[in-house]
Amino acid sequence: MSVSHSSRLNKEVREKYIKLPQGDMVQVTYIWIDGTGENVRCKTKTLDYEPKSIEEVPEWNFDGSSTYQAEGSNSDMYLIPVKMFRDPFCLDPNKLVMCEVLKYNRKPAEINLRHTCKKIMDMVSDHIPWFGMEQEYTLLGINGHPYGWPDNGFPGPQGPYYCGVGADKVYGRDIVESHYKACLYAGVKVCGTNAEVMPSQWEFQVGPCEGIDMGDHLWMARFILHRVCEDFGVVATLDPKPMTGNWNGAGCHTNYSTADMRKEGGLKHIEDAIDKLGKRHDYHMCLYDPHGGKDNSRRLTGQHETSSIHDFSAGVANRGTSIRIPHQVAQEGFGYFEDRRPAANCDPYAVTEALVRSTILNETGSETKDYWTN
Repeated sequence: MSVSHSSRLNKEVREKYIKLPQGDMVQVTYIWIDGTGENVRCKTKTLDYEPKSIEEVPEWNFDGSSTYQAEGSNSDMYLIPVKMFRDPFCLDPNKLVMCEVLKYNRKPAEINLRHTCKKIMDMVSDHIPWFGMEQEYTLLGINGHPYGWPDNGFPGPQGPYYCGVGADKVYGRDIVESHYKACLYAGVKVCGTNAEVMPSQWEFQVGPCEGIDMGDHLWMARFILHRVCEDFGVVATLDPKPMTGNWNGAGCHTNYSTADMRKEGGLKHIEDAIDKLGKRHDYHMCLYDPHGGKDNSRRLTGQHETSSIHDFSAGVANRGTSIRIPHQVAQEGFGYFEDRRPAANCDPYAVTEALVRSTILNETGSETKDYWTN
C-alpha cells in the first residue's frame, strides 16, 4: 500500500520537541476554505498571549493567487477569525481558528458561503434550528487506490463491512479513533463514528449544532481529519462516488429540526417542511455539492441506498428516499428529519442555509444565482 514519505518520519523524535516548553507564546493556526470550495488551507503565527475568545485573535492575510482565490497582481486576501478550538496537534495553550475569507476590498470571497449563512441564521434564531451532519469519507493510499484494498483487484462484495469488526472487514480504524479523540480534545461537537458499507469508507457525525455552529464544527472536523491522515500517510477523500461500479457512494446526510418540530405535534411541522422542500428540489440539488449537482449526479442514482437526483421523495425509515423520517419520530409524533441528498463534499454552510431558506423563510422558486451573491 502506497503511503506518503512524511508518514515514515520518526514520530517519537517529533514528540521530543512538542513537549518543549514554549514560555508565554501561543501558536495559532488559521484555517480557511480555498477556491475549490472543498479543500482547506492553514498557516500558523505566534501570539504573545493566549486568546480567551475569538475576538482576541487578530485578523491576518494570505496570498490568494496560490489558493485559486485571486490574481497574482492583486493577491492579498484577509483571514477573519470566526471560531476557535483547542489544538490537538500542538496541544494547549495552542489554538486552531476557523476563518472567513475577504477579498482585497473586504467583500466576502466568492467561496465564502459562511457570510450569508450567518445572516440567515441570525434572522431565524427564534426558531432554534438544529442540525446534525453525517460525514462519509473514503481512505485512499497516496496512489489513489482505496486503503486496504488488494493492489490489483477488489475486496469481496459489500455486506460484512458496515459497522464491521475484524482485520478482514475494516481498514484504518487507527485513523478513525485518532480523529475522534482529536475532535473531542479540540472541542468539536463530534457525536459518533462507524465503518460504512464500502470497505475503507467511514463516517463521523457532528451535532447537534445550532445555526452557524454546524458549518464551523464540520469544517474543523474535516481539517482535523485531513491532518490526522497526514500523520498516517493516507488520504481522506470526500468524493461522492470514489469507486465506480457496485459500491456505495459517500454522502453527508443532514438531520434537521426546528423548535416546533421538536415539540408535541411536531410531525405536522416536519411534513409541512418536507412539502416545501419537494417544491424546491432543483434548488437544493444545485447547492448540495460544490459543482452544482455534477458530483451528486454520480452518486444519486436510485441505487446503493440513494434516491434519484431527478426526483424528490420522502418516507418513513426508507433510505432510498430524498428525505427520511426516522421510525421513532413517526411513532412519537415529533423530532427531526434526515435530508439524504447532500454529497460528502458539500459545503455545510450552503446546505444549512438552503434548508432554512426553504422551510422557515418560505422562499419559492428554483433559481440559485441570487443566493451566491454576497
